[in-house]
Amino acid sequence: MPELALLSNASLLAIAAILLIGVPHGGLDGAVARRVGWPSGMLPWILFHIIYLLLAASVAGLWWLYPLPSLLFFLGISALHFGSSDIRHISSPSSRDAWLPLLAHGGLVVMAIPVFQSSAVGPLFAVLVGAENSLWLLNQIDQLRLPWAASLFAYLIYSVYQPRWRKSLLSLAVLIALAYLLPPLVSFALYFCLWHSRSHMQRIWRNIAPDQRQRSAGEAAAYSLLAYVAAGIYFVLQTNSGPVSVTAITPALLQLTFIGLAALTVPHMVLVDFILGNQQEEQHDGH
Repeated sequence: MPELALLSNASLLAIAAILLIGVPHGGLDGAVARRVGWPSGMLPWILFHIIYLLLAASVAGLWWLYPLPSLLFFLGISALHFGSSDIRHISSPSSRDAWLPLLAHGGLVVMAIPVFQSSAVGPLFAVLVGAENSLWLLNQIDQLRLPWAASLFAYLIYSVYQPRWRKSLLSLAVLIALAYLLPPLVSFALYFCLWHSRSHMQRIWRNIAPDQRQRSAGEAAAYSLLAYVAAGIYFVLQTNSGPVSVTAITPALLQLTFIGLAALTVPHMVLVDFILGNQQEEQHDGH
């Protein structure tokens, strides 16, 4: 496996976009919590943040202890979270007619990018879980290549008979083309920032009462600032143990980005996909 090369300017810009644009999309989780009925008093609000931060810290801690299982878990929940988010505007992810689109969309990040860009993804995985584990993981992903390709073909046929899925299929086709043409960090950043984060924030913002929007925007800004401060502290600690060099900064930056994403994804996903998602389905069933 080739060693991790210095990140290109495009990849560095991609990481900056992920941290500065993508990560803050979880800043509206406070608004989501209120929407699902979490009490807004001071003590309940403090409890909400304690639970949220404990979940995030637990994920980060487990990653350091068990990196390979943690990365496998992260890829699995990412497929579920991204796939659910991409189709939620059309159908509930748990409905019977959504399982095929969910499978196809969920494979974009965890299948298309590693399969098309395996020589570039391998060193990235190696920074997170070690070179030997990276080779094993890429091999496992490659074993799933044909089943996922079959799901894409079935999705194409499905959309012929279900026209409401055609637009989402076209979007997925564009994203798969980007995954094939662009470096992995760049294609992921484009998807994460311009598709996933943008649509999520728009969907949540539309459902925030006008008199709550100023508070929600202030919370999102505060949460984002807190995430940036925590990221800065981690980065300084990781690069302060010896002479600072570009070769030392690159792995620390990648670990910060993806372990940080994993830590924030778990509480965000519990709130958005399970609690809010289940509540919306119950309301839909009630009608």
